[in-house]
Amino acid sequence: MPRYKATVDTAWSRETAFAYLADFANIADWDPGVARAERLTAEPLAAGARFEVTTSYMGRESTLVYETIEIEAPRRVLLRAETGTFVSLDELSFDIRPGGGTLVTYDADLGMKGLAKIAELPMRLAFRRIGDAARDGLRTRLADAPPAPSALSQPAGTSS
Repeated sequence: MPRYKATVDTAWSRETAFAYLADFANIADWDPGVARAERLTAEPLAAGARFEVTTSYMGRESTLVYETIEIEAPRRVLLRAETGTFVSLDELSFDIRPGGGTLVTYDADLGMKGLAKIAELPMRLAFRRIGDAARDGLRTRLADAPPAPSALSQPAGTSS
């Protein structure tokens, strides 16, 4: 199963980083492999929130619908997308960095299905390149100023 895991250090607070990244519609802001993304469900962010994410790879676009499976504000969020050939599980976790800021860990698993399992080895190599680009984009975005609190979605059970 192709897997990619990386940790990015940011000066953003854990709450701000969580609110920004748990809203998966923001993935297009930092992942260069994502052409566009939008939320399909209304506020607040909670289990069951859905996002349409259109990726672009080697000139081809593919649209996935991610669903928030688990959300533990402001510690972690788990999202899932499924097609006929794979299941994608994307987990973001947020740890307070000693001295301030946050360590954001992005852990993506791509479980191949059916005959697509034959392509698992080459997919691992491609997934590493895709993951490295996403990690670099995330690092760049989290080095910038965070969005204004009013621009962030609030997870269920929290207040702004």
